[in-house]
Amino acid sequence: MKIATAAYPLDAPDSWAAYAEKQIAWVREAAHAGADLLVFPEYARMELAALQGAAQNLEASLHAAASLAEKADHLMADLAQGYGVHILCPSGPVFDEGRTRPVNRAWLLGPDAENPFLDYQDKQVMTRFERETWNVVPGDPLAVIDTALGRIGILICYDAEFPLLGRALVEQGAEILLVPSCTDTEHGYHRVRIGAMARALENQCVVVQSCTVGDARWSPAVDENIGAAGIFGPPDLGFPADGILAMGVLNEPGWVMADIDMGAIARVRAQGAVFNHAHWPESAIRAALPPDGSDLP
Repeated sequence: MKIATAAYPLDAPDSWAAYAEKQIAWVREAAHAGADLLVFPEYARMELAALQGAAQNLEASLHAAASLAEKADHLMADLAQGYGVHILCPSGPVFDEGRTRPVNRAWLLGPDAENPFLDYQDKQVMTRFERETWNVVPGDPLAVIDTALGRIGILICYDAEFPLLGRALVEQGAEILLVPSCTDTEHGYHRVRIGAMARALENQCVVVQSCTVGDARWSPAVDENIGAAGIFGPPDLGFPADGILAMGVLNEPGWVMADIDMGAIARVRAQGAVFNHAHWPESAIRAALPPDGSDLP
């Protein structure tokens, strides 16, 4: 299959029609290029706050974006069906019933008209800004999503920097990990990218990073955006020596695409020069041994 991952510039649309037109144009471009799976970035849904004139206020922007989240997801569902593609929607705030604070959620959609909403994933670990300033909270636990393309897991931005989260999805059967991101410094971008590449290495899987790019001074929540979209695999059998399947230019908007052979994931896990995926349990056992080695078998 072909994967398209977005380096997505944030705009302040002045109408729902303008917002919808942008989404349609992005999906149409990737679909016409032959993409089967489209990956949008974290917090790109904050564009919706501009529609309600609430983007300049951190708290108000959460509620404004959340109020249009369902409408935006249904727009994407229509596009997934119309173009016959799978789409990881832009993530954004959602206030679930019973929650006083929002979670950061992204829906994965498919082309089936009867069941376009495959499942959602909430962010697990909050950054300092999310927890100390914005008061966005962790949501529902990690879960692999079964699709016609394969078994997909989602690690939203910061989550990709934690090996145990990626491993939890792989142990549930994930073959592809999607990493929608939103980072405001080069340091932050590289932390997520390095995390994504490390998850590909240690789990011998494909990891896809999308990102927001450019300035959005109309919103203090997402005012600066630095990143490059990329698609990564393990640096081993059937994959590039550096593990990079496709890599965008820093801060350059647009789609980054790569053709993925799903069979290559099974082959590298079974025939690779190393067996990181299979040897993970062994590493966990060794890490738990006391320093004096008294529990060695």
